[in-house]
Amino acid sequence: VVAMADDGGSTGVLREEANVTPPGDVRKCLAAMAADPADPLTRAFKYRFPFAGNHTLGNLMLSALEDAAGSFPEAIAICERLLGAQGRVYPSTLDRVTLVARTRDGRELEGQAVACHSRTALERVTLRADRSIEAYPPALEAIRKADLIVLGPGSLFTSIIPNLLVPGVVDAIRASQASTLFVCSLADMQGETWGLTAREHVEALMDHGLRGLVDYLLVHTPVPLRPDSPAAGVFGAMTGAEPEHASTSGLDDAELSGRIRPVRISYHDVQAIQAQGPVVIARNLVDSGSPTWHDPQALRDAFSGVLKLCRSRQR
Repeated sequence: VVAMADDGGSTGVLREEANVTPPGDVRKCLAAMAADPADPLTRAFKYRFPFAGNHTLGNLMLSALEDAAGSFPEAIAICERLLGAQGRVYPSTLDRVTLVARTRDGRELEGQAVACHSRTALERVTLRADRSIEAYPPALEAIRKADLIVLGPGSLFTSIIPNLLVPGVVDAIRASQASTLFVCSLADMQGETWGLTAREHVEALMDHGLRGLVDYLLVHTPVPLRPDSPAAGVFGAMTGAEPEHASTSGLDDAELSGRIRPVRISYHDVQAIQAQGPVVIARNLVDSGSPTWHDPQALRDAFSGVLKLCRSRQR
């Protein structure tokens, strides 16, 4: 289930100039779910032209198919068949929405592209539209029938939470018999969650409608957490870096683009999170070759473990 507030890059140009449904995040999901990542068609689908607006072929295909097939869902279905997608991709809404964010220092930012590059951590997001926002019914049905509802990994305020802001989505999560698992990001390369701990990530979800609805938190820790352990983060453990303030106002763009922040968690954070309901599953999840990425096999193993835990569980 994909948020529909993207307005940056190629997607932003297509959205404004062609008045199409934002294709970018859907295109990424389709490519990730393709049957064969090495297949020439899959690789072409992700290809970004270094000219003609820097568009990706997948974005252009989805936008053209939306017009040719008559609807964005049908465009998605055609691309699913072309790529042999292992699963389904649903937009959370088909309405034209704009993300509005409030930073922790009280500023208001309009647009997903602006918000995700905030120089101060975000605190609250909302969706703005010219009319009442309606959820895409098949997305709600998929949530209600799910075996496990997984949130993330991804951008907290600009990719995950926007889905929760669509009327009906939180109610569908509540109505589902499935448990809800939040996969916390390993690190943040931008200001959106600059300096926020894993505990603050969970609290943000709760503040946006999921209080009492997050059953599990999956979070990376390079070593087991103990009462006397310092807060652990992938880069804190690997480089000895200390946590910094939740602001990037003193950094220029070059410094921002080259810096990566760990999402940190302490033993006491785990206790505080579990006191609010979620069971914390903390383990080493980092890809040894790409320290800002989750290891796919580690995630698969963790998901399998959660499914076994909650197979017969009902909220």
